[in-house]
Amino acid sequence: MSGRELFCQPRRVRRAAALTLVFAGLLVTGAATGAFPDPGQGDRKPTGGAPRAAVGHEDVTRAAAEAMADGKSPMEAAERAVSRSGDRWAAVYSEGEYQEFEEALDGQYTGVGLWARRERSGRIEVTRVQAGSPAATAGIRKGDRLRSVDGSHVDGRPVTDVVSLLRGDATDARAGTTVTLGLERGTHAWTETLRRALLSTDSVTVRKLSGGITVIKVSAFTRGSGELVRDAVRQAPADAGIVLDLRGNSGGLVGEAVTAASAFLDGGLVATYDVDGVQRALHADPGGDTARPLVALVDGGTMSAAEMLTGALQDRGRAVVLGSRTFGKGSIQMPTRLPDGSVAELTVGHYRTPSGHTVDGRGITPDLEVGTEALERAETVLSGLGDPS
Repeated sequence: MSGRELFCQPRRVRRAAALTLVFAGLLVTGAATGAFPDPGQGDRKPTGGAPRAAVGHEDVTRAAAEAMADGKSPMEAAERAVSRSGDRWAAVYSEGEYQEFEEALDGQYTGVGLWARRERSGRIEVTRVQAGSPAATAGIRKGDRLRSVDGSHVDGRPVTDVVSLLRGDATDARAGTTVTLGLERGTHAWTETLRRALLSTDSVTVRKLSGGITVIKVSAFTRGSGELVRDAVRQAPADAGIVLDLRGNSGGLVGEAVTAASAFLDGGLVATYDVDGVQRALHADPGGDTARPLVALVDGGTMSAAEMLTGALQDRGRAVVLGSRTFGKGSIQMPTRLPDGSVAELTVGHYRTPSGHTVDGRGITPDLEVGTEALERAETVLSGLGDPS
């Protein structure tokens, strides 16, 4: 098991809506950035397939305001109200947590730049150090053993707990705060105090396989990721296929997923969705590459906006989908800022694939079920799809 500071946040994962990791509420953020029109704040009465919540945004805001007036915790009052909504994706986030969501939209996270894994012995080993990060500046290397974080021994602990300590999740630690690491390299043991920094993520990576096949891995749909996918498609060899790897993609901005769809479609429908019962549609831009063979890889960690993209490519016959059934988050949340700066989110609608399939709670079934050998099978499928010319 391995972990990276951006995507492993157990405190958040224990909340229902955070099952999509740092991007749990980011479908809604599209409302503020043009992916979804914002129907405004207030009580939500979703229809057209969205389960009606017994408690709406107005109720949650009122409960928080009354708690504040009584000298009680607005966030705790909001959480109690949300728990009565019957909405499995509803959640309340502290101001610091939601700021991290906003940073994640820009492809950023606060941390020291370490990846780690737990060995069978329980030891925590550094598997990667991000260039230019505080960890890199301090001289920490791949293969170093991480023994403690701020005095807490980490041997035997889940990697997610270790990552949470590195990020300072318990205190909503910001960039500039310090964290002290106990490290070991061979027989040399030492401590290093680092200042957390705002670091950039690599949400889109590109590599080539034998035969010229291009693998485009999208870990999340942060700002600019859709255009990076389009650039990768333009630069791919014209006589070879493409593998779009969406395994473990936790979602993100819907607008970026639509832009990514536009790399492979010549206009047309990407998805339909409803907000408060009003039906709308998302369309790809014209001019995408519709000829080159394409395989999309998915698994149980493919969520939200990544499922929307997968559904569009599958329904429109543009890609062969390989892997395992996707997570099944096809709902839309809207946020409300509470009096103490915390944020409450409730579901207001759902999206559907071009053929009208509902994703929420069902996921997307791949065309071909494969396991760990998914990439090898993708190469085989692409060879069978033939020369795009």
